[in-house]
Amino acid sequence: MKQPNKTLVFFKPNEDNIKDIPLAHTGVSAGFPSPADDFKELRISIDQEVVKNEEATFYARVDGQSMQGAGLDDGDLLVIDRSKEPEDNAIAVCFIDGEFTVKRLKVEAECIFLMPENPNYKPIKVTEDNQLIIWGVVTYVVKKV
Repeated sequence: MKQPNKTLVFFKPNEDNIKDIPLAHTGVSAGFPSPADDFKELRISIDQEVVKNEEATFYARVDGQSMQGAGLDDGDLLVIDRSKEPEDNAIAVCFIDGEFTVKRLKVEAECIFLMPENPNYKPIKVTEDNQLIIWGVVTYVVKKV
C-alpha cells in the first residue's frame, strides 16, 4: 500500500516560555501504591528534560499509521534531534525523493531500508536512484492519554 503524500510540519522548542511543573521526588508506583507522605515536590521543565541540543531540536506531529507498532500514533508529537548520528534500528525523520517520512532505519552492508512498523505498509528500499537525507533522529514521543 503506497502512503499518501503528506506534509510534515516542524516546530522549534519555545525556550522563551519555559514552565516548571511539579515532579514527585520518588517515582510513581505502577505496582502497589506508595504512601502519600513520601511525596516531595520538585520542579521540572519538560523542554529542559527532552531538549538536549536546542539549536538542533525540532518537534513534528505524526501524520499516519505506518509506525503504530513502534508506539507512534497519528497526532503524537515527536522530538527530533538533528545532531544525533543516525544508526541501525533508530527511528528517524527522513527526506526521500522530496517527501518527509518517519521510519525505523535498517542499515545493511549494501543497502538502507526505511522500515514501517505496521504490516499494512511496505519497507522502502533506498537505492542509488533515490535521494535520501536522514533529517533527524527521534528521541522522544509525547502522547495524549
